[in-house]
Amino acid sequence: MKNFVAGIVATLIVFSFGGWLYLRLGYADLRANLAQSWLESQLATTALNASVARHAPMQQNPIAPTDVNLLDGARLYRDKCADCHGRPDNPISDYGASFNPRAPQFMEVHPRLRENQDFYLVKNGARRSAMPAWGNIMTDSEIWQVVTFLNHLNDLPPSVQQELHRPAGSNP
Repeated sequence: MKNFVAGIVATLIVFSFGGWLYLRLGYADLRANLAQSWLESQLATTALNASVARHAPMQQNPIAPTDVNLLDGARLYRDKCADCHGRPDNPISDYGASFNPRAPQFMEVHPRLRENQDFYLVKNGARRSAMPAWGNIMTDSEIWQVVTFLNHLNDLPPSVQQELHRPAGSNP
């Protein structure tokens, strides 16, 4: 039994060192214009979702989904998020699609995390992606407005849908 455990430990050490050496010698091709492998995608997505689930505080969204709040959230999304995450007239952003990992295209696939987790991701960003920590730029209430908007993409009032088609930075 002692030799069996020693064999497992030795194997783990050899594989760990081999992996480190593979990376250290530059054999891993880390160009952003290469598609992620299935394994890389699964590992990164699982790690991100598990981290957010563990670290996102359990808090309720304080922003009610009123027309005014949805409109404010749509303006913030249009001005700060749409270049990477898409908009109705450009649902697949070329800019966001050029990142690796690719930025989620919310006009195609709506966010599927809980609101507190979306808030946490927007506020804190995600390492090794192009998602910045918007908490340094936006207030908590603005982030919640964007989260509220994203979680109501299926039932937006016409005025909010129309706002998304206006140019970035435009005011009514």
